[in-house]
Amino acid sequence: MKLLLLGLAWALVTLAASAPAPAPAPPPARKPANVITAGGASWLEREGREEEQRPAEIFRAMGLKDGDVVADLGCGTGWFARRMARVVAPRGTVYAEDIQPEMLELLEQHVAAEGVKGVVAVLGTETDPKLPAAGLDWILMVDVYHEFQKPGPMLEAIRRSLKPTGKVALIEYRLEGTTASHIRTEHRMSVEQVLAEWRPAGFRLAKQLEFLPTQHFLILEPGR
Repeated sequence: MKLLLLGLAWALVTLAASAPAPAPAPPPARKPANVITAGGASWLEREGREEEQRPAEIFRAMGLKDGDVVADLGCGTGWFARRMARVVAPRGTVYAEDIQPEMLELLEQHVAAEGVKGVVAVLGTETDPKLPAAGLDWILMVDVYHEFQKPGPMLEAIRRSLKPTGKVALIEYRLEGTTASHIRTEHRMSVEQVLAEWRPAGFRLAKQLEFLPTQHFLILEPGR
């Protein structure tokens, strides 16, 4: 009897060891945040943003150069667009896209005041950024993707606007950990949440950079 019980115990242990591991839980679904309005424009031009978001380091990681054709999608007041324009000058172009005319008015005021050249304002929609087809080397998206209410058609339009070698630089406050705990949860994203929407749209993660103090920096490209 003792041998029989030992045999049964050993069989149960063997079965448990050989059982497949449970599938990992899917990431929590993203709940789109409300779009920031022109009333919140001061946040986009806040003091200290240069140190926090390190645009020069971002542009180096992207390899931006004179002559590149790029877009700042969801540009707001154009804080990043104005800085990119100086990097791709004098032959490059920055399409500064937003869905709010009021934001584009503020963008144009800043561009004129700073004497920045090569910035083209583009009024897009929730489903189409109205960018040139197959015309862009890079699309930069900073703290904007979490606001997409209709990501499916937008990702399709983004893919159409990229050159065959084009890429997307996606920057979002981290949902994981505590580095961005001062930002409301709906304005933060995990890497898993991003990829859960971008991979089915035909994109792959080319590189993940984590040198920013509070944000993920993901480089995505269409699957070749």
